[in-house]
Amino acid sequence: MKNYTYGIPEYGLKAYALFFEKYGIKEEFGQSELNWIVKESMKKKIFSLLLRSGWIKKHGKTKYTCINPKKVIRGLLEFKVPEIIKTAERPYAFTKLSAIEIWSDYSYVQRGIEKSPYFINILKKDLIYWEKFFGKYKISYYIKEGSTIGEYIILTPIEKLSFVEKDEHKVIGLKETIRLAKANEMYLYQYNYIKEKYGFVTD
Repeated sequence: MKNYTYGIPEYGLKAYALFFEKYGIKEEFGQSELNWIVKESMKKKIFSLLLRSGWIKKHGKTKYTCINPKKVIRGLLEFKVPEIIKTAERPYAFTKLSAIEIWSDYSYVQRGIEKSPYFINILKKDLIYWEKFFGKYKISYYIKEGSTIGEYIILTPIEKLSFVEKDEHKVIGLKETIRLAKANEMYLYQYNYIKEKYGFVTD
């Protein structure tokens, strides 16, 4: 899976700022830079955080360089969910607008870096798993409703879950999706696209 950039807490941000101010993006540095500033355990924690979150790059066994801050900032708003969710080990189903997007082959996507919600059905018994899963990747999620800047997930826990595979994703069925699109004038374009492609409509 692609290496993504993730947000970091203030202590990591300050460490990155220190390294960038002293070394820019080309000059290498080592963990010894923090020897007289923080304890050994904290030093390891900081470097692990920056490396894992995509803010620095490792060279060999002991040297690092800063990732360009423009690339880091841009990476924070990059779409990650469509690829990351493929690694999940529990069932799910894209629903609502997300399902309409998938079934309409993304023919008209109202999605941008400012706001990018994904609507996903999950099993109630798997809620803790999904909280840990999205927490691991630092992706904001809400139960049934919520909103934030950039990507976020709206989870709908249900008792029984059904899905089909389309474009390497699990998604609710075509009939259910076309009913959703037909019921909302905002999705008229997608509805007509799906109707024309698949040649049928629902009651």
